[in-house]
Amino acid sequence: MKINKKQWSWILYDWANSGYGIIVTTAVLPVYFKSIAQADGVASASATAYWGYANSFGTLLVSILAPFLGALPDYPNFKKRLLNGFCWLGMVMTVGLALMPTSQWQWLLGLYIISSIGYSASNLFYDSFLMDVADNQQMNKISTHGYAYGYLGGVAVFIIFLALYLTNGFGAMTGYQVSRLSFLIAAVWWFVFYLPLQKNVHQVYSVPSTSAPLLGSFKRVFKTIKHIAQYKEVAWFLVAYFFYIDGVDTIFTMATVIGMDIGVKTSILMIILLVVQLVAFPFSMVFGWIADKAGTRAGILLGIFVYLVICLYALNLRTTADFWILAIMVGTVQGGLQALSRSYFGKIIPKESGSEFFGFYNILGKFSAVMGPALVGIVTQLTGKSTIGAGSLSVLFLIGLIIFAMLPRLSKTVK
Repeated sequence: MKINKKQWSWILYDWANSGYGIIVTTAVLPVYFKSIAQADGVASASATAYWGYANSFGTLLVSILAPFLGALPDYPNFKKRLLNGFCWLGMVMTVGLALMPTSQWQWLLGLYIISSIGYSASNLFYDSFLMDVADNQQMNKISTHGYAYGYLGGVAVFIIFLALYLTNGFGAMTGYQVSRLSFLIAAVWWFVFYLPLQKNVHQVYSVPSTSAPLLGSFKRVFKTIKHIAQYKEVAWFLVAYFFYIDGVDTIFTMATVIGMDIGVKTSILMIILLVVQLVAFPFSMVFGWIADKAGTRAGILLGIFVYLVICLYALNLRTTADFWILAIMVGTVQGGLQALSRSYFGKIIPKESGSEFFGFYNILGKFSAVMGPALVGIVTQLTGKSTIGAGSLSVLFLIGLIIFAMLPRLSKTVK
C-alpha cells in the first residue's frame, strides 16, 4: 500500500508534536523543574510527587471535557477548527515555559498543566482524523507510521537540544538558558510541521449539522452513554484500555525523574532518551507488521505483556545499566502498543460518530492517567523509593491484560 499525500500530512503531525513530547513531557522540563524546585528547598521525593500531581491534574481536566470535545467535531467542518484552537493553546503555553523565571517553579507547573491540555486535546482530534485518511485495511499501517515518525521527529529535535546542552549553547548559555530555549524550539517545531495537516487533511465523516451544535453534542454524548450496551465490543475494549494505557502514559511522564532518583547522571539520561526514540522508530513499524500477520489483537496482547515485565523489572532498578535495559525495553513496545490501540478502536466504532467515540477513548486514556502518576507519587512518598512507585504500575497492566484477553468471551463480535 502506497501512502498518499493526505496520509503523509496526517503522519507528520506526530512528527510535529514530538518536540513537545520529548522536550516538555519527558526529557527536559521534568529535569529542569526538579532542579529549580530543589534549589528552592523542595525535597527530591516531593519534587517527583509534585510533577506526578501536575500531570494528574492536567489530564483530569481534559478527561472531564473529552466526550463533549469529541462529539462537537463530528459536525461538518468543526474538527479542524477545534484542532487549530487547542494546538495554538499548547504552542503559546509552551512558549510561556521558556519565558517563566526560574524562581517561579509553582507558576511553571501551572503553565505546564495548561500546555498539556492543549497538547492532549489536540491529539483527540488528530486521532479521530485517522478515519478520514485511512480505511480499515490501511489503519494499522498509517497509525504505526504516525507513531514511528513521531519518534523519529523526537530524535531530530532532541539532537538539536543535545547539541545546545553539551556545548553550553556553543559557549554562550547556562544550563537553565539552554533548557528554556529548548521549550521555544519545541513550540516552533510543533507549529511548522503542523502546517501540512492544516493544508491537506479534511474532514470526511460527519453527522448531520444542527443549529445548536454545542447542545447537540451534549445530547449525543448522553444518548451514547445510555445505549453503550449496544456497543459491547467498544465498551469492553475501553475498560481494558483504561487500565493498560494508564501505565503507558505514566511511565512516559515519570521515567526521567525516576532515573534521577536512582542516580543516573543528567547527561547519560539525555543520551538514554535519545536511544529510546531511535529504538521506538523501527519497532513501531514492527508492531504494524505483527498486526498484519497475526492480527491487531495479538499485537496489543504482546505489548501489554512486555509492559508488565517492564514494571516488575523496575522494582530492581539499582544502576545506570539497569535503567538502560528498562528504557530500551520501553522503546521496543511503547509506540506499537499505542498505535495498534488507536487503529483497533478506529475499526470498531461507527465512522460518522468517530470523533465522539474518540472522545470516550481519550477520556479513559487521560482520566486513567490521573490515577497512574498519582499512584507513583503516593507510593514514592510512602516508601521513599520511586522504583517501588514504578513497580506498582504492574497492577494496572495486569488488569488491562486480563480484560483484553477475555474480549472474545465478553463480545462475540471481536475479531
